[in-house]
Amino acid sequence: MQRAILILILFMALMSGRHPILRMPQRPETMVLTATPLALDSGDPKRRQLGALRYLGGWSLAADRPSFGGISSLRIGDDGAVTALGDGGEIMTFRAGQDGRSRAHLRLVPMMVQEKGASRSLWDTESMTTDPVSGRIWVGFEYRNRICRYSAGFGRVERCAAPEAIRDWPNRTGMESLARLPDGRFLAIAEESPGPGGVGHDMLLFAGDPVDAATPPPIRMAYVAPQGYLPTDAVWLGHGRLLVMNRRVTLAEGFTGVLTLVDMGEPGPGRLLRGTVVARLAAPVPHDNFEGLAIGSEGGERVLWIASDDNHLFFQRSLLLKFAMPAAWFTDVRGGGAGRGPKYRRDPRFFRKL
Repeated sequence: MQRAILILILFMALMSGRHPILRMPQRPETMVLTATPLALDSGDPKRRQLGALRYLGGWSLAADRPSFGGISSLRIGDDGAVTALGDGGEIMTFRAGQDGRSRAHLRLVPMMVQEKGASRSLWDTESMTTDPVSGRIWVGFEYRNRICRYSAGFGRVERCAAPEAIRDWPNRTGMESLARLPDGRFLAIAEESPGPGGVGHDMLLFAGDPVDAATPPPIRMAYVAPQGYLPTDAVWLGHGRLLVMNRRVTLAEGFTGVLTLVDMGEPGPGRLLRGTVVARLAAPVPHDNFEGLAIGSEGGERVLWIASDDNHLFFQRSLLLKFAMPAAWFTDVRGGGAGRGPKYRRDPRFFRKL
């Protein structure tokens, strides 16, 4: 109970105050990363199923430099390389799925020339999405409520913009989720800003690149998270499906998370979107402040990677978990029809008993 109270107090302080990482040096670093393997359930070593997901492995990550950690978003390359963003504009790259020691590299995201001297408190990178064809990367900045587009590999910053629709989002609980659809549209979800009519969480659908001045104002909808939870990241699965990570912190359980599968259907102004819970990340399963989702592939399976933000605090952990997802999540069960979302709620292939 004492640990849970401490977590809650310090988490609330971080949400309204200065983050510890901002006091650290602003320079590239190479460090030794230690990955300690984790069982899905320490009380049942043979357990592999978590709701609709099948456990493939997990690690607690620690480095010999205090600058590592604070992971808020991530992407997985075809070769298993991880690119993660931290709370102070850090880019961390390392290999996924390796027990023991390896190397990790850290550098800061490129800044606009006129902002080179800006405070790092303005560079809270909370969300990330990519175009797999061009390699371009879009990053959501929470404190400044804006989006920046980068060339492949974060070679340079191309353009930054603060779309009017997100300017009034809270600067500490704003753009936690950003996803790019294959057709070039973008989805953004606020962690706490209310949706239309004060319901749920503000959810924006941009018809094109949100940093492009020619892109029209987004469609505004609302995402309704499970009771007591806040959305912290989302990934697009295709066929009208969105997978959302939702986080909660309580005195009884500390940090816990639930994953919801959302049927987007026909997007339209004012639509209210609710997800179906497909997995719960709570004791005895490894759990912490989960903020990052990414999709990769291994052996012909689609793999979901989940990362936690340790806030650079000694009693939290940087966890990296991976799960195989049901193949049916990536197929169209609508019989070839277009426009409407899949009728997955009637299809037992999508869910297992939680």
